[in-house]
Amino acid sequence: MLEIKDSVAVITGGSGGIGMALARYWTSRGGKVVLADIAEAALAGAAREIGSETVTVLCDVTKEEDCARLADTAVERFGKINLVAPFAGIIMDGMLVSTDRDTGKVNRKMPLEVFRKVIDINLTGVFLTVRECVERMVNNGCRGLICFISSTGSLGTAGQINYSSTKAAMSVMPKVLTAEFFRRGLADRIRCAAVAPGYVGTDMVKGMNQKALEKILGEVPIGRLIEPEEVASLVGEIYRNEALAGETFFIHGGLRLGSRG
Repeated sequence: MLEIKDSVAVITGGSGGIGMALARYWTSRGGKVVLADIAEAALAGAAREIGSETVTVLCDVTKEEDCARLADTAVERFGKINLVAPFAGIIMDGMLVSTDRDTGKVNRKMPLEVFRKVIDINLTGVFLTVRECVERMVNNGCRGLICFISSTGSLGTAGQINYSSTKAAMSVMPKVLTAEFFRRGLADRIRCAAVAPGYVGTDMVKGMNQKALEKILGEVPIGRLIEPEEVASLVGEIYRNEALAGETFFIHGGLRLGSRG
């Protein structure tokens, strides 16, 4: 079993939501955190709240040089990387095509820039973050976990062809990297897994239209949103248990079982 105490976590998208909850979880158990985000003011606020053992890095995960600097900062400040949590992501929903109610013909298409922006941040950004951190982990003999964040949306949600595609990729990446690391004799040192939350009680979700939120909760057997802290706790359990690798772990309150038909 790995211990969180004195371990170093690199977290992107760390100024709020699940990333922030994970940072609090990690430091409260004696770990150190390198917190990255593109929102400078929010990042500074997160650092003040978390307090000691936290380093912040202003980082655009779509830029190679920013991701390299993030990984370098972790090693320079703390000497190692043990957890990589590339949680930076966005949602820009929309249908592939929309049709006119009267004519049945297409009257609107998802703009390429909307599709591409989500792919750039949610997929390419994860690739760059993980690539740079893994390089430093291997070169410095680190032991730990790469934990991707997928979603129940990875199973396919209408209006989210961009977002769902990236989250499906997050479920595949742990399998691919576990196989690659096994071939290189690294799989016993660096494990890969993913967590896939359902509807999480972030500020964005709680700020939804009340009727829409009630409809969502009506499909969740436990009758409530998942708390960010519960997702953070799951990440911690996967980190500690070295038998867990190559899989996606769902945490959704039974969401996919909750349709009342």
